[in-house]
Amino acid sequence: MRRDFLRILFIYIFIPLFFLSTASFAQKIQVIQDQDYFPLVNKLIKEAKSSIRVIAFEMGYYPQYPLSPSNVLIQNLINAEKTGVDVKVILEVSNWNDRITKKNKFAGKILSEGGVEVRYDSPLVTTHAKLVIIDSSFAILGSTNWTYYSLTQNKELSLFVELPSVVSELEDYFNRLWEESTSSY
Repeated sequence: MRRDFLRILFIYIFIPLFFLSTASFAQKIQVIQDQDYFPLVNKLIKEAKSSIRVIAFEMGYYPQYPLSPSNVLIQNLINAEKTGVDVKVILEVSNWNDRITKKNKFAGKILSEGGVEVRYDSPLVTTHAKLVIIDSSFAILGSTNWTYYSLTQNKELSLFVELPSVVSELEDYFNRLWEESTSSY
């Protein structure tokens, strides 16, 4: 009798709980492939209420192409800052890659002129992370740089994460890098 009770308990309670928690977990993490990144991140930036945190290895701003996807993302960060959202960006600078350093400093200048707080990592380390955190509620992390080819043509893979413990750990990581970074180079 006790064995039958345990079977019934297992079948009617534990198995459904397992599948519910698995389904819930799956809804909290989503794969973002290739060119699906830009529309999602653009929408999330526009909908941000309190904070946006960005770490980028490479961020391109192209004055000759005002509607370039990376220009749109940069402009939307500026717009968010102007509406009261606290926006902070960390960009890579390096002592070995002048092209990325120049590109990032130019994008950083555009952001700074728009009121966004920008910091740069030490030239002695490479910050290769690509991370966006919105409202301390969800994060997007993966391989996508904010450049024309990354956002329009490359094979890129990222994850959208809405798990509070993971997002909190990613925000702690951002805050640590923020403290290690400087506003000028």
